[in-house]
Amino acid sequence: MDALDKKLNELFDGKVVRKDLVHRIKKGTNVPTFVLEFLLARYCASDDPDEIKAGMEAVLETLNDNYVRPNEANHAQSKVATKGKFRFIDKVHVNYIEKDKRHWAALENFDSRRIAISEKYYKDHDRLLQGGLWAEVTIAYNDIEEDDYAFYIEDLRPIQLSRFNFNQYCEGRAQCTRDEWLSFILRSVGLEPDKLTQRVKMHFLARLMPLVEPNFNFIELGPRGTGKSYFFSEFSPYSTLISGGQATKATLFYNNQRKQIGLVGFWDTVAFDEVGGIKIRDQDTIQIMKDFMANGRFSRGVEVIADASMAFVGNLDLSVEQIVNSEVYDLFQPLPKEFDLAMMDRFACYLPGWEMPKNSSEFLTSNYGFITDYIAEAFHYQLKQTNRYEEVSSRIKLGNAVEGRDEKGIKKIVAAFLKILHPDGPPSDEEFEEYVVYAIESRRRVKEQMNKRKSDDEFAKINLSYINTKGDEVIVYCPESRFALATQDPYRRNIHVDHDLSFGKQALSSTKENNNPVTIKEAVDNSAILSRGAEVQDADRLEDKVVEKCFEIRYGDTGYSYESIIGPYLKGVKSVEIDDPYIRSSHQVHNFVRLCEVFVKVPSIKKIVLVTSYDEQTDVKEISDRLGELKQSLLELDIALEVKVNENLHDCEIRLDNDWIIKIGRGLDFYQKPELSFGIGSNDLALRKCLETEVDIFKR
Repeated sequence: MDALDKKLNELFDGKVVRKDLVHRIKKGTNVPTFVLEFLLARYCASDDPDEIKAGMEAVLETLNDNYVRPNEANHAQSKVATKGKFRFIDKVHVNYIEKDKRHWAALENFDSRRIAISEKYYKDHDRLLQGGLWAEVTIAYNDIEEDDYAFYIEDLRPIQLSRFNFNQYCEGRAQCTRDEWLSFILRSVGLEPDKLTQRVKMHFLARLMPLVEPNFNFIELGPRGTGKSYFFSEFSPYSTLISGGQATKATLFYNNQRKQIGLVGFWDTVAFDEVGGIKIRDQDTIQIMKDFMANGRFSRGVEVIADASMAFVGNLDLSVEQIVNSEVYDLFQPLPKEFDLAMMDRFACYLPGWEMPKNSSEFLTSNYGFITDYIAEAFHYQLKQTNRYEEVSSRIKLGNAVEGRDEKGIKKIVAAFLKILHPDGPPSDEEFEEYVVYAIESRRRVKEQMNKRKSDDEFAKINLSYINTKGDEVIVYCPESRFALATQDPYRRNIHVDHDLSFGKQALSSTKENNNPVTIKEAVDNSAILSRGAEVQDADRLEDKVVEKCFEIRYGDTGYSYESIIGPYLKGVKSVEIDDPYIRSSHQVHNFVRLCEVFVKVPSIKKIVLVTSYDEQTDVKEISDRLGELKQSLLELDIALEVKVNENLHDCEIRLDNDWIIKIGRGLDFYQKPELSFGIGSNDLALRKCLETEVDIFKR
C-alpha cells in the first residue's frame, strides 16, 4: 500500500477497493465491473491478506452459485423449480405486453421472458423499463396451475449504492491536491497513472465527460483495442451502450405508439459503439438527434426535455498522417453518410483515439481506487445537480475566431473537467488554463474536419484562441494537423456537377503546389465517389417513375420477393391495408411477417391493417398469439398493427394510402414449399420457387 492508497483509505474508508482483485476475477466472467466491485466491497473490504483471500473465495463462490451463465439457463430454471426459489445476479428487463395487458420481467441469462413482477419494482426503478438493470433478484416458482407463468420475482435489489453523500465526497477532495485526485480517478477506472503521460491522462478523463456533464456530445475515433467502449458499457450503471443495429427515433427518443420516452429519458449517457455501422431508418431520426444534441430537447407530438449526453465511438482505419495531408479524406471518414455537417457541428469534443495506448496489463493498477459504483454515483449526482458552466463563462476569455457552437463546446469541456477534478471548488489559474487549452484543441479538431468538407468559408475560422492571464492571445492547434496544409488551408471543391470529374486532377495539382503528398488513388477514389453519386441520382429518378403493371408468375419461377414486387410503390406511404383470408397456418404467418419486414424499412409507414378470416381447422389462439408477438415487435419500432376478422373475405389485395393497389391472385402464399429445410430459397424468398399466380398493380 503506497502513500496514495493510505490517503484514499483514510478519506474514503469503505468506499474503495483493490483494483488488481477486479482484474483477477474479471478475466473469468462476463459481468460488468461495477457488479464485480459491488461484491468485492461486500467481501474484501480489508487490508489483511487472509481476509482478502477469504473474501475472494466468497466472491467467486457467489458468482459460481448466483451468476447465471448463458449456457446454464435450463439448469437455473430447474434449480428454482426444485428449491422453490433462488437468488441470482442477472440483468433484469421489464416489458409491457399489450395483448396480456400487463408487465412481464425478463432476465437476460435466465432465459425466461415471462416472469411475473410486482408493480412497485418498475415504478421505483424506471430503468428496468428501458435498457434493463443489473440486480440481485430472487426468483420464486409458481405452483398454481391456473396461472400462465412459472416464475415470479419475490425480491429485487439493484446493484448500486442506496445513498450517496456529495458533501462528504467534496470534503475528501478538499484534502487532496489536484494531481492526487487525478490519480485517484484514474486508479478508479483501473489504470496506473505513473505509467501514463499527462496528455494521455487528460484523454482518459475526457472519456468520462459524457458521464458528468449533461447534454455533452462526444466522439472518439481511433484504432481498435484501446478500450473506447469500456467506459460506457462497464464503468457506470447510468450509461447504456448501443452496439450496432438500427438507431430508431422510437428507441432513442419517443415511441408515439406507446406514449413512452426512449433511452435519452432513462440514461445519463447514450453511447454508440462502432458508429460507422449505425443504420438510420429515416432522416427524421437524424433531425430529432440534431435538435436534441443542440439543446437537450425535441418534439415528437410532445415536447421532451432530457439531460442525456451522447457519445459516439468507432474505428479509424486510415493513417492519421495520410488523412490530415489529404484533400479528399478527413478525420470524420468513418461516420455514416447521414451524419452531415450540421450533425458534426454539434460535437463538443473529438478525442484523438489514435493517441490512446492499446489495452495492456502493463497499464493496469494493482492499487486502490474508488468502488466504481461510488464514483459513478458522484458523476451522476453532478450531472443532475450541479452546474459549472456559468463559473466557466465568468472566468474564460476566448478569441474572435470562436463562434457560437465553438464557445458552447469549449465551455462544456472545461465545466466537465471542473466536475471531475474540482468538485469542491475552483481550480488555480494554471490548472484552469490547462483545461481551456485541451478544450479548444478538442473543439478545433471538430471544426477542421468540417472546414475540409465545406466548399465555402463557413467553417474557415479554425484558429481558435483564448486570452491568458497576461492578456496575450494564444492560438491552440491540434498536434496531428498543425503543419498539414491540406487541413489548415484545404482546397475548396467545385460544387458544379459539370466539373466534378476534373476534381481529382485539381486536388492533385493543388496539393503538389503545397508540397503535401496526395496519392493518385485518393484523387481517383474521389472521382469515383462523385460518379457513384450521379448514378444514385439517376436511379432515384427511375424509381420515381413507377407504372401500372399486370404480369404472370409461372410455376417454378424465382426472383419474386415481396420487396421486389411492392417495394417500388412504397415511397411516402404512411399506412397499408392487407386483405388476405389465408393467414391461418404457421408458414402463412411467417409470410406476413416477411411482408411487414418490407414495410419496416420504409420510414414513413406508421400503420399496418390486416383483414383476414379463419375456418374450422384454424387454431385461432395460436395464430392470435403469433400475430400478437408481431404486433408487440412492431410497436417497438413505432408502427401500429391492427388485425381484423372478416368471415366473408375472399379477395386478396394490398392497398397503399398513396392510391396504389397490388392484387396477387393467390395472396401472400404464392411460394412453393422449400424442398429442403436448409436449402437455398428456404430463407430468401427471391430465391424460392413460386406457384402460378397473377399480379395486378394499378392506381385507384
